[in-house]
Amino acid sequence: MNTSFEGNTYTGTDEWLTPPELIKACGEFDLDPCSPVGRPWDTANLHYTIREDGLKTPWRGRVWCNPPYGALAGKFLAKCAEHGNAVALVFSRCETEWFQENVWGKADAILFIKGRIRFYKITGERGGSPGVGSVLIAYGAQNVEALENCGIEGKLVYING
Repeated sequence: MNTSFEGNTYTGTDEWLTPPELIKACGEFDLDPCSPVGRPWDTANLHYTIREDGLKTPWRGRVWCNPPYGALAGKFLAKCAEHGNAVALVFSRCETEWFQENVWGKADAILFIKGRIRFYKITGERGGSPGVGSVLIAYGAQNVEALENCGIEGKLVYING
């Protein structure tokens, strides 16, 4: 099994989960299009897993998106931008093509999280840190407001507003 965060694929074999307190700080979500099949807690009211394919199934409402890290991250961010009502959690890889194409000029704000997140394993036990910082990306005014009021330490940068 690949245990690298950056080696995570959308196969369900190497999934890293967002700390539930981070999601809770951002408010209630209608949909999580990147949910693991056997999740230890809910992240939204509706979950799409690899079975439903969150890239092909229509989105509705306010979306929480912690995409698979790697090649699919950009595709999920593109769908977040198209949907216009989402909060996405990704590594702070501002230099990457997927970040350049789907965040700068398309998102409304970015919260650069102070320190590094300790993600969870699919079993529900706390895992390690990936060794890189993370950002929360707001698409839509409601989500900018959510990041303004979430209480997560970091620096909020406004992009299109």
